Amino acid sequence: MNLLINCANSQVVGFVVATAGWVLSITSMGHVEWRMWYMNSSSYSTPSLACVGMWKVCMYYYISYFERPTSCHLYTYRDAYLPVSIRVGQHLLLAASILGLLGKVSIIIALRKVFTRIHLRRGICHPFVVSGILNMVASTCILIAVIWNYKSVMNEEGISFPPSFHVPFKPDTQENGNAMLAACLASFMMMLSGLFHLTYKCSLHNPVHPEDFEL
Repeated sequence: MNLLINCANSQVVGFVVATAGWVLSITSMGHVEWRMWYMNSSSYSTPSLACVGMWKVCMYYYISYFERPTSCHLYTYRDAYLPVSIRVGQHLLLAASILGLLGKVSIIIALRKVFTRIHLRRGICHPFVVSGILNMVASTCILIAVIWNYKSVMNEEGISFPPSFHVPFKPDTQENGNAMLAACLASFMMMLSGLFHLTYKCSLHNPVHPEDFEL
């Protein structure tokens, strides 16, 4: 049994990494700074800065990171004016959060089997493998959303926001925001966690020996 517990130590680390990555994924999904739009217009009706997120856009009429945005507008995937990159990004990030949560549940089940001395190696390894696969798929979903958003910013793509938002179709300049960094880190951590779980040392095909379960 000591062997199984020793083997599971790295999986505990993987669980901690997966949890941190999952939290970052949720945070980045709700963060507004995916695209930073800068407008040089002198008109007061036009914002100086617009932060375009996956679920809302916030406008600043005076660029200052120490002030709250003048106004924010929420949107959903049903809004027809949203570009494909945001629509797909919304679904991918939602899928990643759900898959990450399922992966956490799976690894908790596996660790519980190890530390409660359930002597079935095959039954222990299966949840580790499932968790690894779920975390790696979640990481891939986040990475696709990040790459697509990055490509949209580099191509200076515009968005046809409703006139009531007072945001132009395209800004004078735009760049990637801090949410991209958080999403990249989340993707890396969940991929790393998936590798931890998939490389669990207690192979499904190894026979179970009585000495493995010595206290």
